[in-house]
Amino acid sequence: MLKKIFLFLFILLSGSYTYAQRFNPDTVLTVVIDSAINIKSHKLTAQDFIDAVVADTGFYKAFRNMKRYNFIADNHIYTYDKKNKVDGELYRLIKHSVVNGHPKTQYLAKQDKGNMFKKNGKYQLYTVEMFDYIFTNAYNSEFSSSDGFLKINGKNQSYKEKLKTLIFSPGRKVTGIPFLSSKSEIFGSDMRQFYYYEFARGKYLDSIPVYRFKVIKKPSIADGDVMIRELTTIFDMRTFKILGRYVDMSYSNLFFDFDVKMNIELVPFNNELLPAKVSYQGTWNIPFHKEERASFLILQRDYSSK
Repeated sequence: MLKKIFLFLFILLSGSYTYAQRFNPDTVLTVVIDSAINIKSHKLTAQDFIDAVVADTGFYKAFRNMKRYNFIADNHIYTYDKKNKVDGELYRLIKHSVVNGHPKTQYLAKQDKGNMFKKNGKYQLYTVEMFDYIFTNAYNSEFSSSDGFLKINGKNQSYKEKLKTLIFSPGRKVTGIPFLSSKSEIFGSDMRQFYYYEFARGKYLDSIPVYRFKVIKKPSIADGDVMIRELTTIFDMRTFKILGRYVDMSYSNLFFDFDVKMNIELVPFNNELLPAKVSYQGTWNIPFHKEERASFLILQRDYSSK
């Protein structure tokens, strides 16, 4: 049971390696804030933003739609020892193309260092395994016209489904996980009292006018009372579509201990939204298992339809 809980928690979210210090990718959304918003004097309300966050399917569709385009992806993955020094590193430069309607992946560069793989060729850490589940499968799986992100079969199917709910539809209740199920529903009547909201106007990618809607744990609330410390969402001011999302999660009890930050950004292309940046840094620890510390940075660029 602990292994299953541990696996689900990992899929929530998301120079020389011998002496290098920890690499923490930038998890700050690419937004320049112009001004704060007094919500009482503004036509939008907190509930407007909440409704949009809960109902959003844009992130699902962005990862589904990217398979219809050519692009270049830079993947950087790092793992760490107890002293936060890099002990494993994996880099991949990927060219994604569409041939006769089917996605094709070509590695332009691929190298690893250190303690990244087991002797049997599998990854040392669940964190990295889940990274491959989300992104490598997304690159290679055939796209469909449904709203689904990936077709999931086999072992741990239900836990991977929960991954999609928390990362791509935050604020919804994730059922079936002891101690945490109710804490993911931060907009529910039981959890809303623990948070306050901030609003601001700004610019995304230097030109797109946006709203920043930030849900933050109140300072008076103990960390153990909540799982999500912050959820920040960036809305295109012109369309109210979601362009970016930052999640800061942590929790600790006798069964597990984790601290994770994750940022996902989309970019407009060809009248739809596509993934541009994903950054993650996190530490996980449960009894009788090796503590896992990892970070990764994914950058996708040069989208084209030819």
